[in-house]
Amino acid sequence: MTNKIMIQIRIHGRGGQGVVTAAELIAIAAFKDGQQSQAFPSFGVERTGAPVESFVRIDNQPINTREHIYEPDILVIQDASLLDAIDVSTGCSEKTKVIINTAKKTNQLKIKLPKENIFAIDATTIALDIIGKNIVNTTILGAFAKITNLVSLASLKLAIKEKFKDKGNIIINKNIKAIEQAYKVYEK
Repeated sequence: MTNKIMIQIRIHGRGGQGVVTAAELIAIAAFKDGQQSQAFPSFGVERTGAPVESFVRIDNQPINTREHIYEPDILVIQDASLLDAIDVSTGCSEKTKVIINTAKKTNQLKIKLPKENIFAIDATTIALDIIGKNIVNTTILGAFAKITNLVSLASLKLAIKEKFKDKGNIIINKNIKAIEQAYKVYEK
């Protein structure tokens, strides 16, 4: 009998920042790595710039639940300004890993979770340098892959190729280069 180990991920960002796409890319990558996965957004009357969430579950067995993720194992924050706008840590435990897009050091962040579980990545600078736009949803996933080991870098690249196939090779290659750069930030 296989041990069931479901990992639950909640992604916070603002409308228009690709929060839903980030969740889909994680789920596609996990599936390519042989796991079961599920991604879905939380939509209301949000508009561009409003706080939004998306969710991902990864397991080695079929996933039957469809509810929002209230107690995440991993929290991804694409926009650090949300720390001043909403309580992104609601439902998090002391074991929740937090990956946040910021140029600040972890001890400078206003988040009520153990600092050893908070991982800062300046995805904005990487995205601007490589993609040419402040689009961090793919970039931050490079750090996600390295920090969590839930998806491989290779499967994440395949997910980007699949999801962005209609955008052309230039966009695909820039996004892959950005995730590789973010991945390297946490290589020891």
